[in-house]
Amino acid sequence: MRVPILCLLLLAGSAVAAPPLNDLQVPPGFAVEVFAKDLRNARSMTLGAKGTLFVGTRDAGVVYAIEHDGKSAGTVHTIAKGLNMPNGVAFRDGALYVAEVNRILRFDAIEDSLAAPPQPVVITDKLPTERSHGWKFIAFGPDGKLYVPIGAPCNICDEGDPFAAILRMNPDGSGQEVIARGVRNTVGFDWDPATGHLWFSDNGRDMLGDDTPPCELNVATRAGQHFGYPYCHGATVKDPEFGELHACDTFTAPQVEFGAHTAPLGVRFYGGSMFPAVYRKGVFVAQRGSWNRSKKVGYQVLFVPIDGDKAGTPQPFLSGFLQGEKSRGRPVDVQPLPDGSLLISDDTANAIYRVTYAG
Repeated sequence: MRVPILCLLLLAGSAVAAPPLNDLQVPPGFAVEVFAKDLRNARSMTLGAKGTLFVGTRDAGVVYAIEHDGKSAGTVHTIAKGLNMPNGVAFRDGALYVAEVNRILRFDAIEDSLAAPPQPVVITDKLPTERSHGWKFIAFGPDGKLYVPIGAPCNICDEGDPFAAILRMNPDGSGQEVIARGVRNTVGFDWDPATGHLWFSDNGRDMLGDDTPPCELNVATRAGQHFGYPYCHGATVKDPEFGELHACDTFTAPQVEFGAHTAPLGVRFYGGSMFPAVYRKGVFVAQRGSWNRSKKVGYQVLFVPIDGDKAGTPQPFLSGFLQGEKSRGRPVDVQPLPDGSLLISDDTANAIYRVTYAG
């Protein structure tokens, strides 16, 4: 049975101004500044071989390419318009890959033609067309394959493959296979450089109250694991509709149970040298924040220590987006720069922030 998702999408043109920097809080020794502003609906990010920052959007339907000096944005190019939720961007062998709802496009030699982008090559147009959880984060794994999630087309339902899953495929779109199931809606993942294992966020279902079920941070250690949706949420929460079909202990439990409705999205390991060494053993996680809770939660960037395939206690890293019950911004993705600083996108304040360390 499919239940329509109740999702409050940000209306075009309704974004708030970038939050004042003195509202944002980082640990001692860190500083935060605006890297780019007036960047409508900035969401997922990736870097080109020549350093260009590519930024996808969801509601704006455009893809940006930002030239920069490592400290602040310079020329901003709009390299694609009128796309269907082009949230996901990935870069490989000189080409930019862009994920729409049902298509993946490739822009060849893009950094040589930012002002006059080429027509894209369609890698595949056979992905599902459902827009509920249809926007995608994409990335190339250590195996050279492109990883593409297919969200559940609902709040709670059991549609089978390829929904509620993570796929991988060859760069030309061939060889598609499901490598993880029971994943309701991941919009961020990365590979541990020490183990090669895939860590990903997952957004829990709605309409079970303020405090359940949890959102998640998971690790996939092998292909074929099932992470519980729609039968179980978190490690032990049985779904009221599907939960009697399977025992929760038959699924792979999350490594971290975040608060319900916190909406964890972007996930990145940090490999730079600017931050203290402790940050090179964990992931940054951007929580976009709740839309359907009586008191708002999330609206922050966390650092989660990781040792092998075990996660430690999440620690606040960048906060201050939520002032009382008023949101001043909603972080979506995190992207380290070559100098070791960290970018955070904000699709509500139309901004990208840069965090540095000089402690």
